[in-house]
Amino acid sequence: MIYEMRTYRLKTGTVPAYLKLVEDEGIAVQKSHLGALVGYFFSEIGPLNQIVHVWAYASLDDREARRAALAADPRWQAFLPKIQSLIETMENQILKSAPFSPLK
Repeated sequence: MIYEMRTYRLKTGTVPAYLKLVEDEGIAVQKSHLGALVGYFFSEIGPLNQIVHVWAYASLDDREARRAALAADPRWQAFLPKIQSLIETMENQILKSAPFSPLK
């Protein structure tokens, strides 16, 4: 199992609008293709205006296939411009669980 952690820094003051768009339109499309959402978070202390979401995949090949299917979905293509205008920077990490981690 691998985990993808995506961190977005949003424009100041846009976290509520971003979360509403994702809740109302985006997350259902993402879940239909990406599958296992581990968590979706926003920052309150430390660097502000950040969104972090974590997805679990069986392998890098599984991730690649699922992300390609999401990118090809017309619903996602219509949704993406709505959130892109709110995002300043994006960072993506692939994480592997330590042997003692409760997430395997």
